[in-house]
Amino acid sequence: MNSLPQEKQVTAISALAEGTSIRSVERMTGIHRDTIMRLSVRVGRACHRLLEESMHDLPCRDIQVDEIWGYIGKKERHVTIEEEAQGLGDVWTFISLDRETKLVPTFLVGKRDHPHAYCFLHDLTGRMKNRIQLSTDAMGAYLTAVEKTFGENVDYGQIVKTYGVDDTRDGQRKYSPANIVAVMRNPLVGNPDYGRISTSHVERQNLTMRMHVRRLTRLTNAFSKKLDNFKAAVALHFAYYNFVKVHSAIRTTPAIAAGVASRLWTVSDLVELAC
Repeated sequence: MNSLPQEKQVTAISALAEGTSIRSVERMTGIHRDTIMRLSVRVGRACHRLLEESMHDLPCRDIQVDEIWGYIGKKERHVTIEEEAQGLGDVWTFISLDRETKLVPTFLVGKRDHPHAYCFLHDLTGRMKNRIQLSTDAMGAYLTAVEKTFGENVDYGQIVKTYGVDDTRDGQRKYSPANIVAVMRNPLVGNPDYGRISTSHVERQNLTMRMHVRRLTRLTNAFSKKLDNFKAAVALHFAYYNFVKVHSAIRTTPAIAAGVASRLWTVSDLVELAC
């Protein structure tokens, strides 16, 4: 891998960042898939360091939070106790998104439980330089985690969606989302703007993530076999999203919009971080 020309490395990482599968990259570039995987992990870890070091004192004012599901090796219902200890099973990525700049200040890969919700929000509060409005879904762990991390220094509200049950669906539609029959906005801490209690923007980011991280594509045979590889792929995605990809809504990168970066980055810049 160390002798792989940088041009080839950039081509491979660019394809992975745009949602191409490892085997497809192998066929297009002639690089062996094991080399591609090692390269992606190395660059992904460098991207994680970049995000850790650059996302501080952020001027964000309106943060939305959501979680996106994936799995390692096999889905949770098929995992034995021994396999669970090895990190196999369901995995969730907590995502935060600034409504105005579209920046993703922080994320966390783990389980959808109280400890991970707390760690995620604790990390988020340390990256803000001012009071924010925070919006989440109705996951029970969030309220306690917000109280322990932000205290009273936040305007926090939850959006609660009620889904209907459609027993008439045929097998072709069983994976479609249920119809939303009611939406409630609950102000919980501080004085949040009622009309801006929403998770719509971060949910749209979930779609972007599934399109750009091949192992998160639904209803396919794409998945991660190792947690480290999954974490590296997620870190690569958010570094690419924040620093490289021009967002169509703001016509620049989120990092530039938030004042984190002063120029447009390239995939070559991300690859050089891992050298």
